Amino acid sequence: MGTDFSIIIDHDNKVLCSNAADAAFEEAARLNNIFSDYIADSELSLLSQSSYTGNKVKLSDELFEVLRYSKSLAGKTNQAFDPTIGQLSRLWRISRFRKSLPAEKSLLHALSLKGTEYLQLNETTGEASLHKPGIILDLGGIAKGYTADKMIKTLDKFGIARCLVDAGGDLTLGNKPRGKSGWKIEIGGKKHPDLPILALDNCAIATSGDTSQFVDINGTRYSHILNSITGYGLKNLLQVTVIAENGMIADSLATACSILGPTRAKKLLNKEDFKAFFLFQKSEMEVLEILE
Repeated sequence: MGTDFSIIIDHDNKVLCSNAADAAFEEAARLNNIFSDYIADSELSLLSQSSYTGNKVKLSDELFEVLRYSKSLAGKTNQAFDPTIGQLSRLWRISRFRKSLPAEKSLLHALSLKGTEYLQLNETTGEASLHKPGIILDLGGIAKGYTADKMIKTLDKFGIARCLVDAGGDLTLGNKPRGKSGWKIEIGGKKHPDLPILALDNCAIATSGDTSQFVDINGTRYSHILNSITGYGLKNLLQVTVIAENGMIADSLATACSILGPTRAKKLLNKEDFKAFFLFQKSEMEVLEILE
């Protein structure tokens, strides 16, 4: 999934902790073979390849769940969150490596090969089909959070409840550590006088935006997060942190809100009853708005 996972456990039994952590990392590896678009024979990649035939493909419960939620969120965000932008993602991976903008012709071609309307899911059979030859699925904005959730559940099976899973900066939290009011979380991973330091447990918190992961091309910063309408990386120097009930929701909402921007994101978050922190970078990180 293109990131590192780490685990923090508060427990006295070192052997138990080691065994539980090993099992959680094994679960992450298993899910990576389902969700990764870097692996040619992952379940997701094989589903993308089926676009050339339009055949129905029986999915694992995990992939079906993530695609179902992804498609639902795409509808709620007017496609700001879009799991079908794999062609764009691959195009921009090359551009970031070369530090040059994609050719206009290539960009238009990639934009023509997306759309959640081409992803059909059958709730009864657990099957999926893609009805646009060449469409590629990309779960980069949701799979990490979902995997962290599953790792927390794996740890819980070993009796490990006081724990935290860090999926490349997106956190899924178990019970609070002993003697603490919660896990100490600095919003956006940065110290700033206007930002609170929170004590959280049994929830998830994810940060997304274009203030850290970006490429500078001809003096303009383009984020790794892509606007599925324009086809370009974000340029708004915005960072969003979302707190939600689980990692899948927090991860995907943070991505969606980065693209939507504060005004449109506020409408979405108010409907969903989640909390978010918006930061806008000028000369330094400044709080743009806090939504509750």
